[in-house]
Amino acid sequence: MKSTITDVARHAGVSIKTVSRVLNDEPNVTAKTREKVRAAAKELQYRPNFSARSLAGNKSYLLAMVYDNPSVEYITHLQKGATQACRDRGYHLVVEPVDWDTGDLTNDIEVLLGRLPVDGVILSPPICDSRRIVSALEKARIPMVRICPRNSEMTTAPSLNLDDAAAAFDMTTYLIEAGHTDIGFIRGAASHESSHLREKGFRRALKAADLELDPARIADGDYTFQAGVDGARALLSGRTQPSAIVASNDDMAAGAIAGAGAMGLKVPDDLSVCGFDDTALASMIYPPLTTVSQPISDTGALAAQLLIDRMTGKEGVREDERLSVDYKIVIRGSTRAFKS
Repeated sequence: MKSTITDVARHAGVSIKTVSRVLNDEPNVTAKTREKVRAAAKELQYRPNFSARSLAGNKSYLLAMVYDNPSVEYITHLQKGATQACRDRGYHLVVEPVDWDTGDLTNDIEVLLGRLPVDGVILSPPICDSRRIVSALEKARIPMVRICPRNSEMTTAPSLNLDDAAAAFDMTTYLIEAGHTDIGFIRGAASHESSHLREKGFRRALKAADLELDPARIADGDYTFQAGVDGARALLSGRTQPSAIVASNDDMAAGAIAGAGAMGLKVPDDLSVCGFDDTALASMIYPPLTTVSQPISDTGALAAQLLIDRMTGKEGVREDERLSVDYKIVIRGSTRAFKS
């Protein structure tokens, strides 16, 4: 027999109204009571009636995550974390791709809002830096959270931020300390702020080590595997070759390894390659990839949690909350100390 909200209230020893408040993430309920109610609901395998909840609270219990990112791995991990966080809080996640290059982003968002009555929106890069989208959401009074925005002054909406420049600096410094003085770099997509910050960190590391940067050691990319293949070929086709390559994400780093292999070079014997993100791909390829590890799934989960906390007026959450995402350098088999 299917459990009811009355069963949950009786099992937890609280009122039906308290159960409703917990399930709807409303304020004025202690942490101990929330835990007790959620434990009771889980034990009884209680599933709230989604339609009834929506009508009663004038909510859809839907969040949307809007993205335009060529890295399937990145988006998959981001979505996974956000989806789980939504489920834990009684919400559902709608994932909506848009095309940054079409120039019709506002229409895309308006179509989304007209089709689905979402309660809040998670904006991933580079969509989070669209003034038109941010303005459209603000005009519609729909709460949002931005992930790694370029301009923190554009809106007071909460955001999550990774210090891309510092991470790229640390990765490049690792290579320099391993004896590499001739290092190539493959840029990410120009529309992403992370691309510029990661290049900035790379350049800063070279400058800090008093190493001159040859412009020919910078290759354009767009965060795709093929861009890594093409970037490696461009960097390795000159009269001299770099001993290491820093790619702006794992997809391009994997492509760089493939491109180098097609030219007869072995990684890491002839060339060290490192990436950025530490997606599943980094551990699946051979040799496994040295990379900057950032908790992508955790970032998606934190974005959803922050958005729900803001919408439900959780105590202690500022409207303009700015949270930092940690990173670390993970050393694997794609890099080695320089040998002359």
